[in-house]
Parts: sequence; structure tokens; C-alpha cells
Amino acid sequence: MAFTDSHRRSASFGIATNLPDDVIDSIWFIIDHFLKHVFELEEELEFQLLNNKGSITFRFSSKHLPTMIDFDFSHPYEPLYPPRVLVLDMDGKETILLPEENDLY
Repeated sequence: MAFTDSHRRSASFGIATNLPDDVIDSIWFIIDHFLKHVFELEEELEFQLLNNKGSITFRFSSKHLPTMIDFDFSHPYEPLYPPRVLVLDMDGKETILLPEENDLY
């Protein structure tokens, strides 16, 4: 099961240059506090970043789960944020990246 034995976490260059640290940290927070040990997680997770009345909503989905979950945060939403981000677990090395960077990992 993915995301259960973290050895290292990182953000890709594309993520680090497009999202502030508090938004990146919120993705890890969602995984650690709301998804791990609740769902059987695959090696690739997807989050959409949505505008919810000026604040950010993270919409979680996974290819094998029939449901989507929205997590509302008070971080200001910026229209230049990427619309989607991926989170990969490669044998304990977890990385947040842009979908177009997926071939690099």
C-alpha cells in the first residue's frame, strides 16, 4: 500500500516555482491526516486546485476509488496556480509534481 512508509518527501521544480510552501504543506497534511489509513492509496494521487469564493479547495481523486473528496482551506486561491497536481510514491520517495513533469520521474 502506497504512502505508508515515507522515506523522503519533495516537490518538483514546477511545483516549487508555482505554489507557495503553505499550499504544498497542505497537500501533505491532507494525505497524512485524511487519506492515509482511511483509503488504500495507489502510487499516484491527483489533486485539483479549485477556486472556492477566493479560497483554495483541494479535490482529491484516485483512479481506483469511485469517489472524490473536497478539502476546503483558507489559503487564498490564485488563478495562476496549476489546475492539477500529482503526488507519486516511488518506494517511499514521495513527490508532488505537475502532470507534465510525470515523465521525468
